[in-house]
Amino acid sequence: MKKSLAFISLLILFVGMEFAAFSQQQRFPKPEFESGYEQPVASMPAPRDGMFAFLDVMVLIAALSLITWFILKKRSRTGVVTVSIFSILYFDFFREGCVCSVGSVQNVVLALFNPGYHIPLSALAFFVIPLVYTLFFGRTFCAGVCPLGAVQDVFLMRPVTLKKWLQKVLGLIPYIYLGLSVLYAATATDFIICRYDPFVGIFRFNATFFMFAIGAAFLLISVFIARPYCRFFCPYGVILNLVSRVSKNHLTITPSNCIQCKLCENSCPLDAINKPVVVKQMEDKRSATRRFILLSLIIPALMIVGGWTGANFHENLSKVNAKVRLADELLHFDSKTMKESLEIEGFRTSGQTVEELYLEAAEIVEQFYYGGWILGAFIGLVIGLALSGLSTYRYREDYTPDKGECVSCARCLKYCPVEK
Repeated sequence: MKKSLAFISLLILFVGMEFAAFSQQQRFPKPEFESGYEQPVASMPAPRDGMFAFLDVMVLIAALSLITWFILKKRSRTGVVTVSIFSILYFDFFREGCVCSVGSVQNVVLALFNPGYHIPLSALAFFVIPLVYTLFFGRTFCAGVCPLGAVQDVFLMRPVTLKKWLQKVLGLIPYIYLGLSVLYAATATDFIICRYDPFVGIFRFNATFFMFAIGAAFLLISVFIARPYCRFFCPYGVILNLVSRVSKNHLTITPSNCIQCKLCENSCPLDAINKPVVVKQMEDKRSATRRFILLSLIIPALMIVGGWTGANFHENLSKVNAKVRLADELLHFDSKTMKESLEIEGFRTSGQTVEELYLEAAEIVEQFYYGGWILGAFIGLVIGLALSGLSTYRYREDYTPDKGECVSCARCLKYCPVEK
């Protein structure tokens, strides 16, 4: 219990620090606005050169194919570790964390909502290919190809198990993070997944002290808590979790029939092994029907309450957008008592009128209003389904991996005495 509380304290501290930094305005050296200065045109970063982008995709496919073979055919934890080390060296340090399947979620969303943005094919490939492999083979991408998961797995030395209730509560964070990242990408506000990637600054050797501290903290926690970012933050992991649940093939703890030896019972540091559930007394039909009706009422109610709450916070959410923030700053600016910020100075030279800025900001705020409804309803649905899962009885005879939570790291395989 003390370990769980200590972990909560650390997590709350780092999340608080992250969102505190997120709410601050970014400052740059003061530009020169005199003598012919022209406001630069904002643009998306150019994708990597075609040949190198093609190489990245080929390396991704090769690594996925190799680690899938190691997991499903060779059943080799050593093979998984080997691919993990390669992924860290190539995708983390050589490619400096980009292109990233986790961040590609935002590219896809922006392309869907902004016709003027043309998604690089490499970013689309990095989004789709791991999903295809997950659909057929489970989360082999998470096992060691994803550089974020691989670096955390390497640091895991003395794993401890968190309380079930704590895992359930923290497990809601990735859904919230996914919803926020989709909202900010759809409104062309920011790519928050990339901006607050806890490891990319370390891989590029250019992290600020704050981001370096966040990354170092995650790695330190990874020594004891298996993959904290993957389990309690990663938005792409939410999608992989859902797809993996219907995967055709998946890692199995035993290559044959389970002999109930219980050796694998505590082998998974992610606590992703479903233990046998003995049938004591089957739930009667009337009780099951009553529970189904109750959940059918609770889930829509949670979605409505969540949507209403999200809509009421839409103005606060929209202030992350630079145009909305600037419009709000201009609206409350008093030239007699206040000094113009760099953003206002830049706006004065842009040629755009204040009325035009207000109209653009109003449209963006309206987008956040509807987006807040959708985000809140989504979070309400997630909470409702989580409650539904806690109240659903599933009877099992063998030890089996949870197809959604299992990242196919193959740590459990060495505990099974059954051979092919």
